[in-house]
Amino acid sequence: MSEDRPEGPPEDRPEAPPLALHPTGSTERAGLTRPSGPTGPTDAHATDAHAAALAHALLAAERGYPVFPLTRNKLPALRSPHRGHPEVPPCRGECGRLGHGVHDASTDPLTIRRMFAAAPWATGYGLACGRPPHHLIGIDLDTKHGADGLTALRFLAEQHGFPIPPTITVLTPSGGRHLWLTGPPSPVITNSAGRLAPGIDIRGAGGYLVGPGSLTVHGHYTLAPDTPQRPAPVPDALLALLTAPPPSTRREPPPGVPPQPAAALVSFVRASPAGQRNARLFWAACRADESGLGQELAARLTEAARHTGLSAQEARATIASATRHRQEGGKRGNP
Repeated sequence: MSEDRPEGPPEDRPEAPPLALHPTGSTERAGLTRPSGPTGPTDAHATDAHAAALAHALLAAERGYPVFPLTRNKLPALRSPHRGHPEVPPCRGECGRLGHGVHDASTDPLTIRRMFAAAPWATGYGLACGRPPHHLIGIDLDTKHGADGLTALRFLAEQHGFPIPPTITVLTPSGGRHLWLTGPPSPVITNSAGRLAPGIDIRGAGGYLVGPGSLTVHGHYTLAPDTPQRPAPVPDALLALLTAPPPSTRREPPPGVPPQPAAALVSFVRASPAGQRNARLFWAACRADESGLGQELAARLTEAARHTGLSAQEARATIASATRHRQEGGKRGNP
């Protein structure tokens, strides 16, 4: 992961063609809890979802994105042909049969139709990351368990001086979002969860993103309004973070939580635009607490929040809420 970045500016990387996928428009949940399996979909909604997923997958494949079918649980829809008899080393499709997950992903329409025909219970599709021509990188910004991936990404962008480019954005049923970026052929971007910051997962080589138009047990994945037609190139500074070795820690924070420099947290709060003041303060207070600096930074974070227009009472209440959130998370075993 310490390999040098490729020579040449981002504009030398292949440009992704426009994406023109549209969600089905239906968010009805009827029948979503009914079982489906090898015998095929169990209701009309599943049949419609299967046809819609296939149509969206074929559109994505036309634009160079390798795809494969997914179940309502966002898992590969085709069972491994090696179940009960695992291959050593693991087979990634060399056997010529279907059922190798992301390694089945293809842009060939006949192969895609064959995969969906073999999995009539599929209601979604995955896009393989790290594959040519786009070498797709997925930035998964989560909102579960109190995480705020978008605020965390904004912090990284300010701290390391890179823009968050307008790019294809997919909204998830849980309130999160996936940002699509194009990367270079090398170095290889690997998958990670929370390594850059809590709430930010990375989908790289060997990983996949749930495609827009997919239906899961929690709802539809849809394109964000006014999303660009092409994924943007990954900013060089962000690429450097993605390929850097994990940071060392002195205070032993929870796994996957890098320590945040105190001055950077204060500056991040101080620069909060309208509409982000409480979210940034809450996020910064959580990170300070994770690093063992919660009490030490409370006064500085309060002062920074007051600079943005929050009252001292509002700031102290937000910081106290962050402290409670961290304590409750620790009791649940979810740092």
